[in-house]
Amino acid sequence: MKKIKIVHVLHSVGGVDVSLRQILHNLDTENFENIVIHGDSDTDKEFVNKDSKPLVHYLLPIYREISLLNDLSSILKAWKIIRKEKPDLIHSHSTKGGVIGRIAGFLTGTKVLHTPQAFSFLSAESKIKEYIFLKIEKLLSKGNTVLLASSQSELNRAIREVGFPKNKTDLFNNAIEPIEKIFDLSIPKTWPDQYLCTVGRPCYQKNIEELIQVLYELNKNVDIHLVILGLGHHADHIKQVENLITKLNLKDKVTLLNWTTREDVLNIISKSKLYLSTARYEGLPYSIIESLALAIPCVVSDCDGNRDLITNDYNGYCIKENNTLEFSNKIGVLLQDEKLYDEFSKNAKNTFEDGHNIYKKIKDLESIYRDQLK
Repeated sequence: MKKIKIVHVLHSVGGVDVSLRQILHNLDTENFENIVIHGDSDTDKEFVNKDSKPLVHYLLPIYREISLLNDLSSILKAWKIIRKEKPDLIHSHSTKGGVIGRIAGFLTGTKVLHTPQAFSFLSAESKIKEYIFLKIEKLLSKGNTVLLASSQSELNRAIREVGFPKNKTDLFNNAIEPIEKIFDLSIPKTWPDQYLCTVGRPCYQKNIEELIQVLYELNKNVDIHLVILGLGHHADHIKQVENLITKLNLKDKVTLLNWTTREDVLNIISKSKLYLSTARYEGLPYSIIESLALAIPCVVSDCDGNRDLITNDYNGYCIKENNTLEFSNKIGVLLQDEKLYDEFSKNAKNTFEDGHNIYKKIKDLESIYRDQLK
């Protein structure tokens, strides 16, 4: 039987990179052939399939920032690659991957599955940018594109705000392989053994400033440290975060770490008391999925993605409107109630196994791919 050929287009950083690698590493190689088109400066790590064989990949000038020259060049090059490879399907991931993949799909007449991993207009810090980004999403939703949401919240937003018809949407929740081994840290450990953690660059989306305010309130009653992973790429709010830490006299309570290996991230999450997120929006965050897989309860903001993973009084707490005091109080409850903590920890692991273990879920994605070609 002829293999289904899929070209993946993406800016391969952060959770988007994790997502694609988990998919590629678990798709049936007897029935699917995968090719990757990604940015020329996003990752040096090769993409491999289920048999650990390197995949054909192409590099394009795909960057997060808008650049008419680079973006047009990427679209033209992607068009040429897709004409050459003649895939059965394009699967675009991320905002920029979605723009390039969907336009190239339109130009070549190739069907596109698009996974936003959080819509671009949610990142806009002004109403004008939000309007423009939403208009672009609405325009690109037309034609031969199907929205493959990474969470139910993302699917709902696609229908309600972007305007996708229900029959042009589908759902595949982000999923990962079970975490069976924790590797030693490759970086020096400079923080205390009792700590909380979060993963995310200081930026508008991740809203780290709010988390610093939460830590300030928390330390009025509990002596606890916070480890923040993810400085480096696009950390445009780093100065605001550093200034707030200094202003609130929390320098001894916060450790800021640059982007590091996924193995290091998992090590740090696994030894954390709780995982925290004050994000304004998400697709379906891998750091929370990883926390659930490691049986770590979470206290998070009630936003897209977070609310799809964390259920109040079950595996953590989901705090509405980033209520700083409520956020701090719920963290304190879990740190002080060992029985409740253990119950939430067990439920966290169950949440992962029931909905986000890719060994159990990959067949669903394979069926979605097949259904798009009927």
